[in-house]
Amino acid sequence: FPATRVELTVSCRQLLDRDTFSKSDPVCVLYTQRPGSHQWWEFGRTEVIDNSLNPDFLHKFVLNYCFEERQNLRFDLYDVDSKSPDLSKHDFLGQAFCTLGEIVGSAGSRLEKPLTGVPGKKCGTIILVAEELGNCRDVATLQFSANKLDKKDFFGKSDPFMVFYRSNEDGTFTICHKTEVVRNTLNPVWAAFAIPVRALCNGDHDRAIKVEVYDWDRDGSHDFIGEFTTSYRELARGQSHFNVYEVVNPRKKMKKKKYLNSGTVTLLSFAVEAEHTFLDYIRGGTQLNFTVAIDFTASNGNPSQPTSLHYLSPFQLNAYSMALRAVGDIIQDYDSDKMFPALGFGAKVPPDGHVSHEFPLNGDASNPACRGIAGVLEAYQCSLRRVQLYGPTNFAPVVNHVARSAATVLDGSQYFVLLIITDGVISDMAQTKEAIVNAAKLPMSIIIVGVGQAEFDAMVELDGDDIRISSRGKVAERDIVQFVPFRDYMSGGPGAGLSMAGLAREVLAEIPDQLLSYMKARGIKPSPIPSTSPEPPP
Repeated sequence: FPATRVELTVSCRQLLDRDTFSKSDPVCVLYTQRPGSHQWWEFGRTEVIDNSLNPDFLHKFVLNYCFEERQNLRFDLYDVDSKSPDLSKHDFLGQAFCTLGEIVGSAGSRLEKPLTGVPGKKCGTIILVAEELGNCRDVATLQFSANKLDKKDFFGKSDPFMVFYRSNEDGTFTICHKTEVVRNTLNPVWAAFAIPVRALCNGDHDRAIKVEVYDWDRDGSHDFIGEFTTSYRELARGQSHFNVYEVVNPRKKMKKKKYLNSGTVTLLSFAVEAEHTFLDYIRGGTQLNFTVAIDFTASNGNPSQPTSLHYLSPFQLNAYSMALRAVGDIIQDYDSDKMFPALGFGAKVPPDGHVSHEFPLNGDASNPACRGIAGVLEAYQCSLRRVQLYGPTNFAPVVNHVARSAATVLDGSQYFVLLIITDGVISDMAQTKEAIVNAAKLPMSIIIVGVGQAEFDAMVELDGDDIRISSRGKVAERDIVQFVPFRDYMSGGPGAGLSMAGLAREVLAEIPDQLLSYMKARGIKPSPIPSTSPEPPP
């Protein structure tokens, strides 16, 4: 799918006044970073607005949006004094830094930040509003039948199916849909099918759509019955005499003078509706709740030894901290209170040394939430000094812990993401599968990051990408688990930041679709977006 594109609108309020006789003439310059690089590149500039300290810029910045990447942005404001494109020739009015996720994740996707950077001066504020570009998110549902198709099979009638192609700018055709085969009939009625309008005509309603009709053969040498062309605009008229098409075989037409057609195809129904996207829900106020669960079993090795996966070195983060940071840094943009419950499992905990599979890292059972990712890291390091690594490795308690929270908010206003970081050898596979099958009905997803060198076969099974997970004959209604081995991203050295971005990309990539699959299954529509027009200046 093409990337989701987001349009940013920029406004400022109470800018610095740098002109003696009139007000400043501001321009906003946007800088972005390429993945893994700290260098800023100029992405674009707005128009210059004359004589205004409260500009609403007309020029929009259109950016590709990736939920699973941290996309850093920098906005610099200048007071333009001449025609020169060289920014050093103009007065600097201040700047603001944020991530694209921060804008999108704010209420109504509207973020207000103070401008800074001119010593000793208040620089005013910048207001950023993100809007997803409707690169045509409509989905069309179509149904066709055919009449009196040519008989192609020696013994029975034909087994017809249709193939749809959209035309490209250069006159070539790209396949975009195949119907099912209806066996042994010359008058098939095909099942209704849904297809993104984009896929059908790439946004151009008058572009040709070519449809070929075939007779299916077991050996794959399907016989061509004939073809017709139409367009989205014609199909959108719905069922009418306009939408009955003659199926023509050009070879037959050339040979036989009397040839009329090889049958007709009729459009039985046409409907179109907008497909809701991940961003529609986020803009409508859906919050992501992020919970972390960390594996404190003895197989991780003694934390005081450098070989341990839990070793706290003064010089670098261990694998647990790095994985937590990589995923947490991105997800926190979508969680307005920035409070993250953090749990441990598989350790003997004070005061009496009983084994616990869901103990709070901050020691507060009534409220295991830590402030920010930094708070989680701190609580994790304190826990390492307090508890004794033990076993077994049970996942079900932490999965059920989050499921209990998720079960209390089924209305789509919150979606829960559980990050389990583990060295991988799971002891309660049956209970965990049961817990996951139950959780699949709830607004939640589970990310498992495997650290260390173990075989992670069990984790791959839980992931359910190839085979949907089941328990006692019940199959999970959605795939909600994503597993990633940390070692695939461990390059160490100067590229470590980039590999952590890769890890985050991999584990977060499925979350938007998993959230959508929950909303869709429950028939939940995104909340209307709170009004986002900038406040008029005082």
